[in-house]
Amino acid sequence: MFFSTIFAASVAALAAATPVKRGFGGRATFYATGLGACGEWNNDSDYIVALNSEQYIGGYPGPECFKKIQIWANGKTATATIMDECPTCSYGQLDLSPSLFNHFANPDDGIFEMTWDYVN
Repeated sequence: MFFSTIFAASVAALAAATPVKRGFGGRATFYATGLGACGEWNNDSDYIVALNSEQYIGGYPGPECFKKIQIWANGKTATATIMDECPTCSYGQLDLSPSLFNHFANPDDGIFEMTWDYVN
């Protein structure tokens, strides 16, 4: 009984720390940061993203601003913050800060496929 209680608590703690897989994803590109649609200045070295307009929903700041996401691509993962809107991105796509893009791919590639989800 004691073991099953400890095991259940461990599983619950792990589930709370793991993002829920919603299957968002698609193309990742990068852009020069600055004053974002969320109303704050950012630097190219920050791990931030511009969320596609359909998921950004609009507003100033939009309801998705400042939310953390987890990104998976090319055998790597990173956590980033939604700080801007990408009007040219399709649903599921993200525009990444240059340093975040560099984490996953060579900037000369200009694009890569990724998946992402919100961090709980």
